[in-house]
Amino acid sequence: MIPPGSRYVALGSSFAAGPGIGPIVHKPAARSGRNYAHLVAADLELELTDVTYSGATTAHLLDTQQDEAPPQLDALGPDTALVTITAGGNDLEYVGTFMRGSALNTLAKPATVLGRRAANRIRARVSYLKDDTAYQAAADSLTSVVENVRERSPNARILLVDYLTLVGPSTRPRLDVPLNEEQLPSIAIMADGLAGAFAKAAAATGVDLIAASAASRDHAIGSPEPWTTGFSLNPFRLARGFAPYHPNAAGMRAVADLIVGRLRD
Repeated sequence: MIPPGSRYVALGSSFAAGPGIGPIVHKPAARSGRNYAHLVAADLELELTDVTYSGATTAHLLDTQQDEAPPQLDALGPDTALVTITAGGNDLEYVGTFMRGSALNTLAKPATVLGRRAANRIRARVSYLKDDTAYQAAADSLTSVVENVRERSPNARILLVDYLTLVGPSTRPRLDVPLNEEQLPSIAIMADGLAGAFAKAAAATGVDLIAASAASRDHAIGSPEPWTTGFSLNPFRLARGFAPYHPNAAGMRAVADLIVGRLRD
């Protein structure tokens, strides 16, 4: 158990930052005051330094400045007691690929005048798959992040927190997301590859893995209680901060509960 008052540093991309979940406490990063890091810190009475940043790759954690923000590892110190890491999805263009395909299909809907079947064949030509080397590279990068965290904060408890599931058994093509039957499985395959990268990095470094992907399988888009948002191009929703294909408040609470439960065990 991490003692109250200990220093907690949260590292990661948008699935840790929480865009679209009010209140937003740092606009450039689209960082929410109710993301899982803030919830964990409140539950365990920890002193939080949250440097999660939407759009971050593992390079932005390790050694690359993002906008005006220094590399996220710079937030660590020898007094850090807890570190959570959620990154790697942007290395694979995971959510970006899902969003681009969904936007292209949504904007292509007028093409159904050619006939539903013809339009579906046209849109099915898009491929979302990565090769095995891309997933291995993500695993290697996450391993490097953990190793660098250990160098800077040798006494810290380190948790790799993977990504909430977007596409699950209840997600229906066309109805729940604007992808067809041939496209949607590719997103699930990418998600499995990303989860596998986290598992490999955890095994290689011996740190704890918080498998949010597995815990949220029945809370994907289209489920009765989704932990992530769906897709929309509605300009009014987007202007109010809606973030397609990202954790919602319930999802952040669920991830926080997984982390707190692991730490208390």
